[in-house]
Amino acid sequence: MEPTAYLESLRPAGSKRSSKRDLIVNVFLRQEGHLTADDLFDLIRREDQRISRATVYRTLQWMVDAGIARKVDFDEGRFRFEHSYRHPRHFHLICKTCNRSFEFLSSDIEALIEEVAAARNFTARQSVLQIHGTCEPCRTGRPAAAEQGATDALFARDALRIAIATERSGLDFYTRAARLTRDARGRRVFEKLAGEEKEHLATLERRYRELLLPDPQLESQPTFLFFKGAANGLFSAGAEQLAAGVNDRQALMIGIRCERGSHKFFKRYGEKFEDSEGKRIFLEFADEERAHLDLLIREYRGLVERQRRRAGRQAPARKRRREAAAL
Repeated sequence: MEPTAYLESLRPAGSKRSSKRDLIVNVFLRQEGHLTADDLFDLIRREDQRISRATVYRTLQWMVDAGIARKVDFDEGRFRFEHSYRHPRHFHLICKTCNRSFEFLSSDIEALIEEVAAARNFTARQSVLQIHGTCEPCRTGRPAAAEQGATDALFARDALRIAIATERSGLDFYTRAARLTRDARGRRVFEKLAGEEKEHLATLERRYRELLLPDPQLESQPTFLFFKGAANGLFSAGAEQLAAGVNDRQALMIGIRCERGSHKFFKRYGEKFEDSEGKRIFLEFADEERAHLDLLIREYRGLVERQRRRAGRQAPARKRRREAAAL
């Protein structure tokens, strides 16, 4: 979505359009990093000398209230502003020596914030996490490496890293499940999924190499997306459950839980980004996990039915409904 279209989507129904406000918002959305109100005023004056400082300040507050901008305090004695366009909720490292700030995004921190808010029945409007300390160049005296910030390529790099880690974890899970499953049909399903994971892993690794070709320095840029406890963690936990000893139905149910969690994770985070390669990677992976989930659910139901037929009995309707709802 282009900035102008983004602005239109946020404009309250029936609100009066302002050409001055539109100019200020569009100039603001074109910037990266964290601007003070004076920084933005200087940029606006290059475009239109007639716009006053007060108008810029009012528009900044309007953008904060509308969710277009976030207000951040780096303990400098003044606020800075960053835009939400193509930027999901993220957090900051702040060097107290050079006053530089470094952004990062973490699903683990977000999950903890949401867990705490839900436990207290608290409706959160905004969360801010800032880690103050000393950056490596200031601590060691070595020159700071050139940083590109959270570019589309950086998003894509980290999204691919997360997808690759999840694929490797899924491959390990399904390989183990195929070895442990006694039911022939269930084993074939696990073998099929292991084969797909292996194929998709090769595709993702190739895309990762291709992404790095135009800019070899991209590999060494600091991590922006931290997802240590994300979808790959689900499959790792599932593999541990398999190793502890489970029957065929339990193995399928563990796979269902892993795929459902993985699908929800990639879909949720993919939808937070505006159109970009990183967004496409997340949503493609969400679709793949959804297909795997549907296959496992069908196989689970088929296994339950086969086991019942072999036992020569029919489960009560209430129990069948309960099992179906659990899926």
